[in-house]
Amino acid sequence: MSSRGDAARRRGEPRRDALLLARFGSGDGALVLVAVASGARAVPDGHRAARDACEWIGGAIGRSQERLAEDIRAGHRGALESGLHRLTDRSYGRLRARAHELGRHPDQYSAALRCLLLPADPACGTRVFFGVGDGGLFRLRDGVWRDLEHPGPGTGSGTGPGGDRVTVDLGIVAPGPGAAPAPAEPFRFRVCSARPGDALLLCGTGLAEPLRGEPAFGERLAGRWARTAAGAGRAPEPPGLAVFLSDVRLPARGHAADRTACVVWEA
Repeated sequence: MSSRGDAARRRGEPRRDALLLARFGSGDGALVLVAVASGARAVPDGHRAARDACEWIGGAIGRSQERLAEDIRAGHRGALESGLHRLTDRSYGRLRARAHELGRHPDQYSAALRCLLLPADPACGTRVFFGVGDGGLFRLRDGVWRDLEHPGPGTGSGTGPGGDRVTVDLGIVAPGPGAAPAPAEPFRFRVCSARPGDALLLCGTGLAEPLRGEPAFGERLAGRWARTAAGAGRAPEPPGLAVFLSDVRLPARGHAADRTACVVWEA
């Protein structure tokens, strides 16, 4: 879901965040893409840049769906990292071109971008994250948040238990020949393996900041999303839609930006 923040409402400004959820292909070879973009602050077209970023990365993933799905199932992490970096750089190249058309500096028509690729094959538990700029990727496991972009001490309610299945670190990859100049922010990439009961949260800056900086907020949200279903040994159940929308908008003092989030609850 994506919701305009209180600060934007007070100023009469549009929501700067954009959210895309798309499925490419069919059967077990299909891919699901979640993209979250946040337009640059204090610029008039930030919301349009965010929509363009989602649209263009979605088109790029759709055109490369078969190869990406094959690389995910085969565990070709190096090919995934370089390929997704190249597609991301090209999407940012289009943003810079649009800025030039509008007579703007590239910084005035840009957006932070966070993406998650999920294979439709139920036998493949690999989850691929990539993006540029601010935002967050978090995992809720056994009632505890773990910041998968900033492993180590604390994301509000502490770090997760041992045995973290993260398999690829964040890093910067040199783009391939002919790629557009890279954006100023580093390219972020991570592959992780899902466990039953995990909740994987992809979000924009408006939710990532209180999760990282307000322990009570993280604990409250974890408590609402980690409730176990009736019956021993069963994984937590996702909340209903109305409850989820309310949870994402939980208040946090000093944090009034847009709230955009997508959560994957692993069966």
